[in-house]
Amino acid sequence: MADKTGGNKSNSANWRQGTKLVRGGQQRSEFSETSEGLFLTSGYVYSSADEAERAFTGDVDRYMYSRYANPTVTMFEQRLALLEGAERCISTASGMAAVFAALASQLQAGDRVVASRALFGSCHYIINEQLPKFGIETVLVDGTDLDQWKQALSQKTQCVFLESPSNPSLEIIDIQAVSDLAHEAGARVIVDNVFATPVLQHPFELGADIIMYSATKHIDGQGRTMGGAILTNDTDFFDDQLTPFFRHTGPTLSPFNAWVMVKGLETLDVRVARHCDNAHAVAEFLSEQKAITKVLYPGLESHPQHELAMSQMSRGGTMVSFEVDGGKDGAFKFLNALGLIDISNNLGDAKSLITHPSTTTHQRLTLEERQIIGISDGLVRLSVGLEDVDDLTEDLGQALA
Repeated sequence: MADKTGGNKSNSANWRQGTKLVRGGQQRSEFSETSEGLFLTSGYVYSSADEAERAFTGDVDRYMYSRYANPTVTMFEQRLALLEGAERCISTASGMAAVFAALASQLQAGDRVVASRALFGSCHYIINEQLPKFGIETVLVDGTDLDQWKQALSQKTQCVFLESPSNPSLEIIDIQAVSDLAHEAGARVIVDNVFATPVLQHPFELGADIIMYSATKHIDGQGRTMGGAILTNDTDFFDDQLTPFFRHTGPTLSPFNAWVMVKGLETLDVRVARHCDNAHAVAEFLSEQKAITKVLYPGLESHPQHELAMSQMSRGGTMVSFEVDGGKDGAFKFLNALGLIDISNNLGDAKSLITHPSTTTHQRLTLEERQIIGISDGLVRLSVGLEDVDDLTEDLGQALA
């Protein structure tokens, strides 16, 4: 008889990272397929009206509707949860759906949120503009300044939200220190771990309560599909707040996208390793170029928080941000001269992608807000891909010349 589960699940928690990425969460059907099954179905049938009733009352655990759960989606969620050491995982249609669900599911009028100021543009919009519409107080702090965190968390708070490394200035936040302060204030800590990826940083080990991802980025890693995920070990939050919100508002990940993400996880470890090798080499190359006034890469000793970054992350990451001399005009001239590297606001792709944050991902912010978080008119963000690194540095070099 073929093994329908893809391995001895009782031992899966002891598997090493690479094995979890390939084998975690696998469920084989009666056909004993090698590759994970793709279940393109919106609904499920019941053997009787009694079974349908028991499903809706929760007396029997089974698939009911793919807005709630789907076998392919479940495999993605279980594999990612196994990788993170999480008790619970819900996947979403996009990374921003994960951000909003993680916050909105547990907040109500009168609650208070403290967040780092250096955030992705859409995250900044949710924190700074959307939540206050519902009577939720939001406070932004310099994420690298623990004194500001202490002051902001000196009163009762429901949620803390942060990115580390941040988008696009690659600020590193002391997750353990902030988590300790947040817990004293009664807050749950949500960490956007997109830039670090699940293989480079493990926020649960640093005190975080909730981890969220845009799976569109490194988890897919080839620019194909949208997706997101929320992970936690807080079963009260997951069962009583997040799950009802998710089921009734419908930010559901499609089975096809989940299948793509499952296959993406299989190669995540090896892809991120190559991304990091290339990114480190590119950062060193850029540091030697006269037309570049600043290079930000956590793996370089020149990064202002290099030691903290290396204490939280196993590698320097896949992203490099740098300032081109000449402001916006200099940055645009450089971007337009690139031949190999594509201009795109996406990241975490097999292809190297570059963008100008102040006119794209962070254009909604005021000039003052951008300046506070280090987004100058000359700053560009490079997502380093899997190409030969010599081709990348040659392209960068000719564009700077």
